[in-house]
Amino acid sequence: MKKFQDLFAYQKAFALAMEIFEVSKTFLKEETYSLTDQIRRSSRSVAVNIAESYAKKRYQKHFISKLTDSDAENLETQTWLEFSHSSGYLGQEVSDALMEQSREVGKLLHFMINNPAKFDLNKMMKSFTSTVH
Repeated sequence: MKKFQDLFAYQKAFALAMEIFEVSKTFLKEETYSLTDQIRRSSRSVAVNIAESYAKKRYQKHFISKLTDSDAENLETQTWLEFSHSSGYLGQEVSDALMEQSREVGKLLHFMINNPAKFDLNKMMKSFTSTVH
C-alpha cells in the first residue's frame, strides 16, 4: 500500500461522500446552510480523516485517534441521513442504501482501529526482516 487512496475504507468513504453530494443536490435551497452543508461536511470528513490517519500510521495512538475521528464523523453522517429521510428528502430505498454503505465504512474503520499493526509500515518491515533472517 503506497498511498492512502489504496485503503479500501478510504475508497468506500469517498464513494459514499460523492453519492451523498449528488443526492443532496435535490434538497431544498433553504437547507443549504443547515442539512445540506452538514451532511456533505461530515461525509467528506470520514474520508479526510482516513487520509490523515494514513499519514500517522507509524504512530499507533495517533493513527487510532484519527480513525476514531473518522468513525465519529461516520456516525454523524448516519444521523444526518436519518434527518434527511425523516424530512422527506430521501426515499426509503436511497436512505437504506446510503445507510448500509455507511455501516460498511464503519466496519472497515473498526477493523483498522482494532488492528493498527496491520497498517504500520515500521512493524511490517521489522516482521518481514525478522522472517528473512
